[in-house]
Amino acid sequence: MIPTVTVESLIQRAKELALSGSREILGITGAPGAGKSTLAAQLVDALGADLAVLVPMDGFHLANSLLEDRGLRQVKGAVQTFDDAGFANLLHRIKNQKVDETIYAPHFDRDLEESIAGAIPVLPGTPLVITEGNYILADEGQWPSARGMLTESWFLEPADDTRIQRLIHRHIAHGKTEQEAQRWALGSDEQNAKMIQATAAKADRIIRVSSARTRC
Repeated sequence: MIPTVTVESLIQRAKELALSGSREILGITGAPGAGKSTLAAQLVDALGADLAVLVPMDGFHLANSLLEDRGLRQVKGAVQTFDDAGFANLLHRIKNQKVDETIYAPHFDRDLEESIAGAIPVLPGTPLVITEGNYILADEGQWPSARGMLTESWFLEPADDTRIQRLIHRHIAHGKTEQEAQRWALGSDEQNAKMIQATAAKADRIIRVSSARTRC
């Protein structure tokens, strides 16, 4: 049985990591629509900027022009549409950050559907870096190298019907018609979900969050 936990208990665990006395990286993963980005934002908001910063994996989406050249535009979000080596290199830098160095991470703009370089500053004095994304526990490419930098990993596993409804609502919110949203959620997104689900056993914790605040 998947344990159900509260956001408050997860905040407490994140705070423990932040107060450990060293640089820690918490990874949150799960299938599309599992609640990763919302939970990660809640943790950072609760701990505050002095203790935590969010560096999402989505900043390493390949550019749309490159995906079009490679015939991958219609499967954007699949594992092969990310710069896995870039993400792994960033986590290595963050884990071993110098005391006089500010590291700048990319941010994915959902309205533009493109990544923006140098958008998230990671200060050397911030003890906890939270990252979230679909493929943090994947085995191919450089994903295992990225996983090796994590102090702890959480796999979110909500009920499938809840997760799919979140995905549909998210796609609609970012400009897709209801028909297009359903096609993405039940097509490419669901294919990705099956691959991601197979990585769950590598997580330190598999959990279901009991909170109406956790959306998508």
